[in-house]
Amino acid sequence: MKVLVVGSGGREHAMVWTLAQSPRKPVLYCAPGNAGIVSLATCVPIKADEIAALKDFVVQEQIDLTVVGPEAPLALGIVDEFRKSRLRIFGPTRNAARVEASKIFSKDVMAQAKIRTARAKGFDTVAEALAYLEQHEVPVVIKADGLAQGKGVIIATTREQARQAIRDCMENAVFGQAGKQVLIEQFLDGEELTIMAFTDGKTIVPMPPAQDHKRVGDGDSGLNTGGMGAYCPAPLGTTALRDQVFHEVLQPMVDAMARVGSPFQGVLYAGLMVVNGVPYVLEFNARMGDPETQVVLPLLKTDLLDVIEAVVDHRLEQLAVEWHREAAVCVVMTSGGYPGSYQQGRVITGLPTTAAALSSSVVFHAGTAQQGKDVVTAGGRVLGVLGLGRTLSEAQREAYRVVNTISFEGCHFRTDIAHRALRM
Repeated sequence: MKVLVVGSGGREHAMVWTLAQSPRKPVLYCAPGNAGIVSLATCVPIKADEIAALKDFVVQEQIDLTVVGPEAPLALGIVDEFRKSRLRIFGPTRNAARVEASKIFSKDVMAQAKIRTARAKGFDTVAEALAYLEQHEVPVVIKADGLAQGKGVIIATTREQARQAIRDCMENAVFGQAGKQVLIEQFLDGEELTIMAFTDGKTIVPMPPAQDHKRVGDGDSGLNTGGMGAYCPAPLGTTALRDQVFHEVLQPMVDAMARVGSPFQGVLYAGLMVVNGVPYVLEFNARMGDPETQVVLPLLKTDLLDVIEAVVDHRLEQLAVEWHREAAVCVVMTSGGYPGSYQQGRVITGLPTTAAALSSSVVFHAGTAQQGKDVVTAGGRVLGVLGLGRTLSEAQREAYRVVNTISFEGCHFRTDIAHRALRM
């Protein structure tokens, strides 16, 4: 069986790594891939948003199944385009992917489904947004409506910061087209939790709860990033809370999407804020999270290929999905300066030569490239170092043991991933 994974980051490396362990021995391809993925799959020089070229490749190579990693091709309608030609593909349609591609749309659906979320209002003019802001309490959250690679959310602690955030989005276009409309949202003070779920549009199979670390510095300080690390399972996600999220968040959202004529099929990501034990939805994503994927998929006991096919073929209810009882911690190593400007092309030393399926650690490549005999940095988030163990503390120790063997000029990483669970 031939499988194509679309994408080039740490999430896609984790997907390819997990698929490579399938007893069904699929022949793996990745477009465009990276310097780590190349050891597990044939990397194809087609970008994730080049849908026509991807489709041509799938037809030409007779690919049996395409798995989409990032949000951009989903928002562009890659699933719709492939389905027109009866090509099997894992992910939601363009309309269903609006749960992530438009925060305003997502809020509207949540309101219809009576899903608990922060109060918010959308605006398409600067004047109206600024006028509304004057009546809003601070801190306040300003969000670009569209896709901004995890960076379109500003938590403003003063009204002037909020005004500047609105102008940056709508006038200065710091997030491009994504900021043409903004959402002004109530600030919720609590603890974040991620619960992702496989769904075929009807049956929902939640994954273990994870928590990522978005701030660039230790102690959750500094700028928001795409994610500096993650761990799973997160103790915050108790059995009772997971049941509540299933019945009050995941099921209502899947049902609501079906009602509005956009049934959701793929991975539904619920980004939650738990306030005094009560879960509020911060955002929905239309795909697996990054870096949450790097700590969740290694705990999957059931063959990922079987799960994906069950979703694509609308028979998820027939599959018993099982998980390992271990813990996982992923530490993200970034280029110096990230999430601002940074240098690329730095040589990475100390990388392990193999990533065995049963190893207690794996290095997932996120922003890397091959340059001659060297692996070099090619992005802001460069590597995700995974540690596995019987407990979170054991997994954390293993992750940092490996982190400390790897180096490149300007390398930055947090030293406290999983601190909320371990109360360091």
